Amino acid sequence: MLTLRKQLLRPYSDCVAGLTKPVFIHARRSPPRIRAERIHLFKMSTHQSESKRQKTSSSSTTAYELIYWPGIPGRGEPIRLCFEETGTPYTDVANQTKDGIKAVTSLIDPSNIGEGGNLPPLAPPILRHGELLIGQLPNILLYLGPRLGLAPDQDEDPNGVYYINQLALTALDGLSNEPHDVHHPIAVGAYYEEQKEEARKKAQDYLKNRLPKFVDYFERVLKSEASKGGEWLYGGKLTYADLVLFQTMDGVSFAFPKAMDRMKKSGKYDGVFDLVERVRSRENFKKYLESDRRLKYSMGVYRESL
Repeated sequence: MLTLRKQLLRPYSDCVAGLTKPVFIHARRSPPRIRAERIHLFKMSTHQSESKRQKTSSSSTTAYELIYWPGIPGRGEPIRLCFEETGTPYTDVANQTKDGIKAVTSLIDPSNIGEGGNLPPLAPPILRHGELLIGQLPNILLYLGPRLGLAPDQDEDPNGVYYINQLALTALDGLSNEPHDVHHPIAVGAYYEEQKEEARKKAQDYLKNRLPKFVDYFERVLKSEASKGGEWLYGGKLTYADLVLFQTMDGVSFAFPKAMDRMKKSGKYDGVFDLVERVRSRENFKKYLESDRRLKYSMGVYRESL
């Protein structure tokens, strides 16, 4: 009889996941509406937990493949950094497999009209994850961030991933795309050697006006309430936006070392430069940077100073 009484007076929180304060309801006296609500909430909580477990399990066991041009870090590098920082196994197809370049060229061939429900990629980087095939660097980062723990949990912070995406897009705009265009001010398809004079003029404008604007923006972000302490760009935790900022700042430092040295010595952007070094010194990151997997800058997005 005592056991039966305990069962009838069990806490409501035993039935509905997520409630922290027990609410005792006598089962025999519960109105039909309350009993129905309890059953509905219990089923909904169980279904959500099971779905989350299935999603996590599926994502963690499916191999990731990065498909990008061999021999250069380029726009594939922020994706590598996400995998390396989190210790996530992946295959850098063009650099790690025989004839891997064919994986790139076959996917972007004009005759490719897609695989199954996947769209045909226009250009690398491309990510294959199970049956999914997606392109565009920001899109790939948006996909990987939550799965690798490099973006806020949407249950806890529904808007966080969009802020992270905003920050990554801004870094890629001003610290990746624009430096690349410095070397191709007239035509992206033309060789740098064919537009040297125009490139010098473009570089002067970029270093004087555009570069300080973007670095200052991230300095302001680190001082914002959203940063939560100024150590990382958002939420007081490392996200993929910090990794993108590291890579773009590192690349610009390679391309324009004197200009970046002047900015660092000015003291106006200490927060940003400190973040770059904070990322660089992380255990997994440091090992990667010292390994032969970290490809050297050459003729890609970032080139030696004009």
